[in-house]
Amino acid sequence: MNRSRATWWRVLALLAVLGLVAAACGDDDGGGDDTSSDTSAPDDTSDTTDGGGGDGDGPAPAYGGTVVVGLEAESNTWTPGPAQLANSGLMVAMAIYDPLMSLNENGEFEPFLAESLEPNDDLTEWTMTLREGVQFHDGTPLDAETIVWNFETLHFTPDSQTYGTLIAAGVDEANPIEALDERTVVYRLSEPNAAFPDMLRGEAGWPISRTAYEANPEGFGDAPVGTGPFVMEQWTRDDRAVLVRNDNYWMTAPNGDELPYLDGLEFRPITDEDSRTASLSSGDVQMVQTLRGSAVKQVLELVDAGGFESSLHVGNNSGSAILNVLEPPLDDVRIREALALASDSEQVQVVLGDDGLTEVSTGFFSEDSPWYSETAAAAYPTERDVEAATALVDDYKNDPERSDGKAPGDDVVVTYACPPDPSLIAVSQLQQELWQEAGVVVELAQVEQATHISNAVGSADTDPPYRGNFSINCWRAGGGEGDPLTSLQSFFGPVAETPGNFTNYTNEEIDEQLEILQTSPDFADRYAAVERISIITAEEFPILWSSPTPTIVGYRDDIHGVTDWTLPSGSMGTGTPGAVARFHQVFMAE
Repeated sequence: MNRSRATWWRVLALLAVLGLVAAACGDDDGGGDDTSSDTSAPDDTSDTTDGGGGDGDGPAPAYGGTVVVGLEAESNTWTPGPAQLANSGLMVAMAIYDPLMSLNENGEFEPFLAESLEPNDDLTEWTMTLREGVQFHDGTPLDAETIVWNFETLHFTPDSQTYGTLIAAGVDEANPIEALDERTVVYRLSEPNAAFPDMLRGEAGWPISRTAYEANPEGFGDAPVGTGPFVMEQWTRDDRAVLVRNDNYWMTAPNGDELPYLDGLEFRPITDEDSRTASLSSGDVQMVQTLRGSAVKQVLELVDAGGFESSLHVGNNSGSAILNVLEPPLDDVRIREALALASDSEQVQVVLGDDGLTEVSTGFFSEDSPWYSETAAAAYPTERDVEAATALVDDYKNDPERSDGKAPGDDVVVTYACPPDPSLIAVSQLQQELWQEAGVVVELAQVEQATHISNAVGSADTDPPYRGNFSINCWRAGGGEGDPLTSLQSFFGPVAETPGNFTNYTNEEIDEQLEILQTSPDFADRYAAVERISIITAEEFPILWSSPTPTIVGYRDDIHGVTDWTLPSGSMGTGTPGAVARFHQVFMAE
């Protein structure tokens, strides 16, 4: 495989991890699990049943029933590795597969399908022990050799979308994985990585049946076989996926109940937001997901009217603008700060329909995240100050050594590019108006999504490589899933080696903080490193923040266990981050 193609797979993997592919800057979010916790819908409408734990104040869990779910979109395949799964696809996949690792409600890694995962002293080897007696849907056992086969066949190959993520995590290309005995596997890295467990929460950590795959490699994506609580019975693309109970599921509820409770699930892609909400209201489906502010409000109206509940989540991803700091005049912090001061995040929220649902963004992490810092949030300007912005623009404009090579007094010009989505066009026009009030001439460009991403990445032929071909792009950015190293290392790595560093911003102190994140397992040290990175970027403005992404799962009020599911240890899970529900403890009861 040539370098250019390999780099693109790496970029796409990083984009998927960071939740950027599905929508570069609208309300849609392609990401999956998030470290931040759920927030209840107004009037305490969130689910408060015991979910099998035995200590809740709602109805006791009951067996039986099928839940029909309306999804935002269809997926291309269900084979981990080749699959391109947005939030809708993740909801289905998490019913079919189990992750080796997961997050608890505090954002801490815990084993799920694994029994344990332990590093060596220098964090270059991670030894995983599998749970005993786990079987795939076809009755074949989950063992160490199957884990090695999954890794080598589906993930650590240049044609896989997970390959780039694993390379970025430092997996040793010469000797990446080994089965030590029937239940023990060791992953080997070429450099320390305290965040390696994050790799085993996603597709690279969803084991599939080798027997089923080798029997029909081309057809496996239509009839996947995992270890999860439900079995794929039928998938009719763009119509429905029908799943039935896995009667041999390995996990039990904290109260000892065999899981899952439901007889089955049916997932229907309903791409139109209004139609999906109407289907919930009419009873055609019993649950829906949405990542659009206007549709979130529709679901909340149903909850207020009675008969429905919801789980509202505000994660770490946010609408933003990425600034190419190698492109004059954006190489000058005066112009970047001026654009931040001239922006109005609350007006952006109104345009997107997010007003009233969330606070404005101030950085990579929301207030619900364990990595959120009030100090860092305070460093980013949230109050519009056109006078200060204009002064900065004028200072640059009249500078005889201004970086764009123009004569003093000439206009300061930037280009703002977005995909041709109606809401994004409206955001573009708003930003143009706001920034021009501060004296910046803003040229607008509408760019198709694939080209939009390509322009942000650039190519190996430029100097430096991957410097990008844009001025300002509307985008979706944030701390993303799991461990902060995964996202921050991509945002701020060396330009020529890190296609995910779309802004091309680098900083020696950030490099030092990334080194701490990579080598230290201590939370206090790592929190301080994340805080310092957040403060630096708040003061240097390579990214302009606007509105977080509110997401919601709405469901009929006889459905329980949506928000209070547990991990095998009994710890509480993360609820419904990104509008992705987990179904192993969901049940139906009046």
